[in-house]
Parts: sequence; structure tokens; C-alpha cells
Amino acid sequence: MSVFENEYTWGKAITNNTVNEFDEKFEKAFEEVKTDLGKEYPIIINGEEIFLDNKFDVKSPSDTRIIVAKFPRATKEDTINAINAANDAFFEWSSVSYKQRSQIFKDCADLFSKQKFVLAAIMSFENGKTRGEAMGDVDEAIDFMRFYAYQLEINEGFERETSHPNPKEKTRIILKPFGVWGIISPFNFPSAIAIGMTTGALITGNTVVLKPASDTPVSSFKFAEAIYKKLPSGTINFVTGPGSVVGKTLIENPIVSGIAFTGSKEVGMSGFQKFTEKKVKPFISEMGGKNPVIVTEHADLEKAADGIMHAAFGYGGQKCSACSRVYVQKNVANKFIQKLTQKTNSLNIGLPWKKDVFLGPIINKTAKEKYEAAIISAKNDGQVLAGGSVLKNGDYEHGYYVEPTIITKLPREHRLVKEEFFLPILCIDEFEHIDEAIKLANDTEYGLTAGIFSENKEEIEKFFDKIQAGTIYANRAASATTGALVQSQPFVGWKNSGISGKGAGGERYLQQFLRAQTQTRCD
Repeated sequence: MSVFENEYTWGKAITNNTVNEFDEKFEKAFEEVKTDLGKEYPIIINGEEIFLDNKFDVKSPSDTRIIVAKFPRATKEDTINAINAANDAFFEWSSVSYKQRSQIFKDCADLFSKQKFVLAAIMSFENGKTRGEAMGDVDEAIDFMRFYAYQLEINEGFERETSHPNPKEKTRIILKPFGVWGIISPFNFPSAIAIGMTTGALITGNTVVLKPASDTPVSSFKFAEAIYKKLPSGTINFVTGPGSVVGKTLIENPIVSGIAFTGSKEVGMSGFQKFTEKKVKPFISEMGGKNPVIVTEHADLEKAADGIMHAAFGYGGQKCSACSRVYVQKNVANKFIQKLTQKTNSLNIGLPWKKDVFLGPIINKTAKEKYEAAIISAKNDGQVLAGGSVLKNGDYEHGYYVEPTIITKLPREHRLVKEEFFLPILCIDEFEHIDEAIKLANDTEYGLTAGIFSENKEEIEKFFDKIQAGTIYANRAASATTGALVQSQPFVGWKNSGISGKGAGGERYLQQFLRAQTQTRCD
């Protein structure tokens, strides 16, 4: 039986003092990837790679003159063909032993581990992640494959005997797959989230149709390409195109037994309601957050400023777990805000694949326009302490670059305080007492991540006891709310941040893709 260990490439490079070696490997991979830009990719249906005349360009948000790839714009008919192929493959794939399924994913994880610098370089082009952020994304995908294989093995395929007082009745319980799953993944973790959800469905014996975000299909294609030939034809199908066609067809098709979705609350809730309106079916979703951090008078303010800066502005705030609200105790507010503002103003913004760049672009034109509108609102209704501008000159000219922004003095019911913006925008408010801070932190429809900085044990325990969020941290200078690690920190949302209450990368995640059957044999 395997033993799980996190890939943790960047963390090991820091610990082992091999950062220079990491950079050299990334830059070599980056040059390799440059020669492959603009390539045309297929969709994959029933074990066949299919190229279509109707295509769309995947442009780098760092420089939109760079065509990363060209992908088919699949139709409703293509999507239905993929669903039918998955349905036809279900019996054969679900009959494969759990040990064989587990080994396939361990092998794929090993392959990704060998290719991880190339995969990270692709992602840096594709969605604008810095080399460290991109490597973390690829590492998490590797971790998901290995951890879920490990879980399948230690649970012996989720099958066990049960006891019965009558010796003539032999009883057992077995968890069985549902059938066809639609996997709808986002742009921000195009390797980790897409592969994690798909692995969860496949390794448990389901078949899938994977629909990646149109901004970032290359990373998940690399997974589909690596694994589809190792599975019965039709077990995994990869279909690209607009959500209004591909995603809609997956949600509305009666053959689809389950959906795994990561994205906005609006899309997730409407999808959930549509998918389950005629039949009870599983819909696993993670739907974002409006994640708070509390800074008390007992905090190490240097640690707090570092942790909040990384959590709010890492990858441009384009993480479901990003910190977007801070509540700081009044008597330390000025000192804390000064530290945070100084650190924020010193951040290096630029082409994400360059060494020492902290922040690359946001994902697309729509995000940039949303940022511009938010800044107008912030200036009208509050005070902008740092940032607030779109960057347009030099390296920024052809990409979507914006300044990380800190805002204060907004009304507590303001939409910038209440709504998820998925941008590098941080709102700061002040409080008198810890109970008030926790009440303000909980005053949101979301409940994904939250953090506190305090050296007072009673305050930390009160925070852990009272905060309404699924993934919470205390005094985490590396990042106050982001960076959950597979196995150690299962990623789970409460309230409108998620539906199932079972975290990705945790020991209960796989069971969502299965349903129980109790079996009895009588002598």
C-alpha cells in the first residue's frame, strides 16, 4: 500500500536552499514551452481526439498578443456524444478493481511530477500565475491524484463486512459509483481543481465529461491527454466551449448522474437548482467566499501584515480563499494599516514568469472592467489608501495589470464589503472588542476561509469556536487565508461557499462520488 506525501516543490526548495535550482529548471521549461505556443488542440470523445473547424484562441492575460493555444468550440451535439460515450463506458470502468484504478492515478501523478516544471510554465502563460503560484497549482494536482489513490487503498475500495446477530446472514456494505459525472472547472486553478474533481469521480469508478474554463483549457487537457488511453474508451471525455452550451448541456442532460462544480455562487446555485429540479442527484460545489481576517491588539503586526498581504493579493485575489476583508482593533489600526500599505506598495508587478515578480495580470478584459468599476465606487464611497489604478505602459501595455488596492471607510453594507469580486481589492474596517470583530466577520452569506492574528490564546479559541467558515487559520504569516494543503487542510466551505460540507483533499471527499449499498446473503 502507498504512503501519501505532499509534492511541495517550492516549500522544499526554500527548506533545502535550492531556490536557484528551482529557477533554473523553470526557466529551461519556459523556453521549451515557448516553442509550443499557438498549437491547435482537440477535444476528446470516446477515446478519439477530434479537431473542429470552429475554434477559439486562448490568449495569455499577461500579453494578449500571445496565442497560447487554439481549442475547438464544441456544440451541444458534441457534448451529448461525450455524455453518451461516458454512459457506454460506465459498466466496464466501474468493474475495474479499485487497486487497478488506484495504480493508474499514481502512475499519472508520477508522470506529472516528472513534467511539473513544463506544466507550471504552461500555466504561467495560460492564466498569469507566477512561477511559484503555478508550481503550487501543479503540485496540488499531483497531491490530489496520490491522496485519493491512497484513500481508496486504505479504505479497501470502500467495501467492508458488517456484523449480524444471526450467523446465517452474511452482511456487508459497499460504496458504488453513480454513473456519468459532469466536471465544470474554473480558470484560477486549471490543473489542481480540474484534476482534483475529475480524479475524485474517476478513481471511484464513475465516468466523466470534463469541461474546463475557456480561459484556461491547456492545463486540464494535459491531464486528459495523459490518462485517457489508459482507461476504457469514453471513460474520460474532454469538451471545450462556452458554459452556455457545454456546461448547460451537462446540467440539463438526464443521463448525467452528478456534477462537480467550482465557480461563482450565482452559476453554482442556478446549476444546482436546475440539475436537481426533477430528480435527486449529487451536486458537489465550491462557490467562493468573502473571507475575513481579524487583527487584534495582541497581534504580531508584522506577521499580520505579511499574512494578509499574501492572502489578499497573491494571484491578484483570484482565489476563492483570498482575504478580502480585514477587521483590525482600533488602538492598533493605524500602525497595522501603515505596515500593510508599505508592503503592498512595494510589491513587484510584472510578467508572471519573470523571477521575483509577486503579481502578474488578472485573467481577462471582463475582470479589468470590473476592477475599474469597483475603484470608482471605492473612491466615491470610501477612501483608497493604496493602489487603485490600471497599469498600461511598458510590460503592462498588452495585458490586464492592475494595482493591489486597499480601501477603508466604506459603509459596512457596501457591495465592496459584501460581494465577492475575485480581484486584488481589500477592505479594512475597525472594531472595539473581539466579539464585535467575530460578528462582523460572520456577517456574510459566505463561509469559506477566515483568519485571525493574536498572541492571546483565549481570543484564538473564541475565534475557532465562533467563526462560521470551513477552513480557518491563526497567526499564519505565509498566508492568512489561502494555501490549504492536501490531507493537512481539507478545503471546505460553509453557507453559500459550498453545498456538501466535505472538503477537497480530505478523507471524506471521495465518498461524495459514491452511494452505499447494503448486501445480505443468507445460508
